[in-house]
Amino acid sequence: MQPLKIFRYIPLKALQNIAQACAWWLNRSPEKGMLRKVLINLKLVYPYLQEKEREKIAKQSVIKQCMSYAEFMKCWAMPPQWSINQVTTVHQLDVLTQALADPRGALIITPHLGTWEIMNAWVHQYGKPTIMYKPIKEKIMNDFVLHSREGLQSKLVPTDATGVKLLFKNLKEGGFSVILPDHVPHPSGGVIVPFFGIHTLTSTLASKMAQKTGCRLVGLSCFRKPDGQGFEVYCDALDNPNLYNKDIHIATTAMNEAIEEMINRSPSDYMWGYKRFRHVPDIPDVYK
Repeated sequence: MQPLKIFRYIPLKALQNIAQACAWWLNRSPEKGMLRKVLINLKLVYPYLQEKEREKIAKQSVIKQCMSYAEFMKCWAMPPQWSINQVTTVHQLDVLTQALADPRGALIITPHLGTWEIMNAWVHQYGKPTIMYKPIKEKIMNDFVLHSREGLQSKLVPTDATGVKLLFKNLKEGGFSVILPDHVPHPSGGVIVPFFGIHTLTSTLASKMAQKTGCRLVGLSCFRKPDGQGFEVYCDALDNPNLYNKDIHIATTAMNEAIEEMINRSPSDYMWGYKRFRHVPDIPDVYK
């Protein structure tokens, strides 16, 4: 038996409570660990906020990130219908359904925001997307996540040139794909453009797919509702013409601006514990 399947038998509320306890411990050490990275990132992107306000958002972010990790484990252990049942509110669903019906294809933009794994099963109700999958080094965890992905019956492609070609082919045939656009890419796969006003290395994959296929772009994000009332999904129409600009710098800047708007809906739900600004010109390492 897959040992991580044990998460199937632990109530979600219990996992969330454990996650909050871990976050409490992490939030005791602002000079190191996750909280330190979150504070550095927030000082870069929200320099106009007072320090106490940034600290409040930072600690909330650590709590929510820990809770999201726990929720990921639960939804990977459970059948897809469990995740679907957790989504109790959907905003502007027509934005998504209209995009999926477009013969040009649709590209779903999903930043590291909220509890996106809950939303992963939910979006599969509307079709079978082509999704990139990078194997996890730890075999037990990889088998656990891969089993969950295969249960959704999506088409998994590798994170290499072959996978990129398959994504393009899928869109050109009117299908849809899902991309997390805000990871730090290899320098060959990115350009230096502003993200919250900070010029940093940014992936160009989503922008190039939009340029070459003219596909519809939809931003999806999933947030935990208060008091255990489930989760809510937001469907945002990304329709800025610059998203399709032939100049990759303009297109990628527009993509970052769209992501910023999604994050600003609830800044504490973003994964600020990630070293997003590892490649900033003239600054060797903002995290040292």
